[in-house]
Amino acid sequence: MANVEHSGRPAGAAGAAGAFGPSAAQTARARLRVARLSLWLVAAVLAVRQMAVVLSTPQGERLTDLETWVGPNGVLHVKGSLYDSTRFTGTPFGGLVLKPLTRAAEQTLGWGWTFGTLLLVVALGLVVSRALPQPVTRRASLLAAPVAISLLMLSLPVRNTLWLGQTSIIPVLLVLLGCFTVRGERASGVLIGLAAALQPTVLLFAPLLWFTGRRRAAVSSALTFAASAAIAAAAMPHDSYTYWVHHMAGAGLGGAADGLGNQSLHGALLRLGLTGPLEIGVFLALGAAVTYLGLRRAVRYARDGQLLLAVAVTGCAAIAVSPTTWQHQLLWVLLAVVGRVGKRASDRYVWPVAVVLVVTLPAKMMLPNVPAMYPLRDNVVLLAALAAATAVPFLSRTSEHYRRPVPTEYAEPVPTRWKHVPLLPHLRRVLTRPSLLLELLLIRVTYAAYQQVRLAAGGTDASGRATAEHHGHEILSIERFLHIDIEHAVNHWVVKVEFLKDFFNFYYESFHFVVPLTVMAVLYWRRPVDYRWARASLGFATLLALVGFWLYPLAPPRLLPGLGIIDTVHGVQDFSKPDYGSLTALTNQYAAMPSLHFGWSLWCGVVIAIIAPKWWMKALGLLHPFFTVSAIVATGNHWVLDAAGGAAVVAAGFGLSYLLQGARARSLTRPVQINTELEPATSGRIRS
Repeated sequence: MANVEHSGRPAGAAGAAGAFGPSAAQTARARLRVARLSLWLVAAVLAVRQMAVVLSTPQGERLTDLETWVGPNGVLHVKGSLYDSTRFTGTPFGGLVLKPLTRAAEQTLGWGWTFGTLLLVVALGLVVSRALPQPVTRRASLLAAPVAISLLMLSLPVRNTLWLGQTSIIPVLLVLLGCFTVRGERASGVLIGLAAALQPTVLLFAPLLWFTGRRRAAVSSALTFAASAAIAAAAMPHDSYTYWVHHMAGAGLGGAADGLGNQSLHGALLRLGLTGPLEIGVFLALGAAVTYLGLRRAVRYARDGQLLLAVAVTGCAAIAVSPTTWQHQLLWVLLAVVGRVGKRASDRYVWPVAVVLVVTLPAKMMLPNVPAMYPLRDNVVLLAALAAATAVPFLSRTSEHYRRPVPTEYAEPVPTRWKHVPLLPHLRRVLTRPSLLLELLLIRVTYAAYQQVRLAAGGTDASGRATAEHHGHEILSIERFLHIDIEHAVNHWVVKVEFLKDFFNFYYESFHFVVPLTVMAVLYWRRPVDYRWARASLGFATLLALVGFWLYPLAPPRLLPGLGIIDTVHGVQDFSKPDYGSLTALTNQYAAMPSLHFGWSLWCGVVIAIIAPKWWMKALGLLHPFFTVSAIVATGNHWVLDAAGGAAVVAAGFGLSYLLQGARARSLTRPVQINTELEPATSGRIRS
């Protein structure tokens, strides 16, 4: 982040600016205040939204875990064992602490518990923002707190905790308070010991403290954990025996151990088909290896002055080696976002983006829904935790690239015709190609979101179908007025010519994704500057198309009753069935306007025509949209006006790219390097 000392203006210029207007320093401070207030507003909106989502849900469907524990018939009211029904997944000490609170909790299952959990999240975000590894710029320190709180609010562990009424934020907060806030090693150890009493694998922090020189804290944490377990055993001996011996520290409590919610090594091995003594042996061996590697790395990062990263690495190891780690206990993965990975400035975003996506989005949005990807998709959070604990090469603070990564190269600005173009001048043309992993992640997530919005737009119930069919008659009337209603004639002519029907069916089904992905792959490898320009244009066009799907659901010709169009691709449609078979599960049948089949093909044709060096390459590129528009009309999947709509959103996509970023950079010579030495030098002291 740039600060005023590195504005590049001479002192005289700054003085002159101060005489006639606000100085650069005042402008920078004003912008910083606006940014900070905006981020706090976002955090507040997210908090209110999470609270509203929980409290607006019917009482029997929200805070289900809390209701199971402390409700009128909850296990904490029962005089027998807490674990008779396996519904209570906490430790005996946790049950002992919660028992006196049951009556109060009954009265505050809504507002009180949810608001209290949100306060814990805010406290956690504040502690994290103050624990960032030094050096931290003033701007980063001021903006860290609202960003941290917003990320926590969006994360699946926090949302799951709020929805279920769980207490899993408390151990994380206690560990962070013990490591960064309280003074005195004994007090620090007591807090971490209490956290371990609530979540036993947190006891891994005791050896971290020991090997980083805080031995009193390590001993204090172990003694506190032992004392808490002893108190619970004295008060509830049968429950303590059931938890520690019969259930092996919680294994078998809650949901099925092989369920997708259990993101631990034990759960992953069970999902892979291992059972019995073999699975237990493999789990213990892998757990020991992860513990050793994770603690070794955590100690190294703690000694390097990155204690927050060390805490995150240890927490990720604890996730993996626990017999059961449910979704609400996975918050440690998000803390690993503070690690810096990569020598180039452009690579610094890969790890943070990957972590945020993993802990924010459902796994099915991260990876394709194909059987070959199920082992990865079902364990994506566990894999992220294992990577953070054992494999990701986080940079040391002593590395020359920690503060000064290899700078990004930019192409020279391209002159534009209008004064205020580009509107976002900081989005300059980068010469180097972006990270492939980051691009694949963003493409996959963007396409998954596109599928969800497309599927939801318009709906397929009776009213949605009626609206879409009404719009279909409107489009048909407009085409008849313009004398371009050729769908029926073309469709029936193609059906009579077998090879044409087969050709257009194949073209419709096969080239929609293959050609755009091929164009993007070639641009990524050979023309990275043009890749970014083309990708932005395609993204804008697709976003505008989603707006069209939502605002104007439209029945394609093949789904308009009485028109007589033959569906050459999907077969005969039964209009008596409200979902039109299994197709609706894959895509919204009424997202016809605009046609992205034609829109994406037109984008490919325009990009190839602009960039390709040979005339015949340009001609082949322009043939693709011609064949595509022929295919979508011949197969009965789109109206002619749908293709016009697709052309409109593509033109708007290129226009928005030009408006926001300026003209496409045509020259790759004389790159501009941005100075990355924006942070003041530090004395080199390491905070522990």
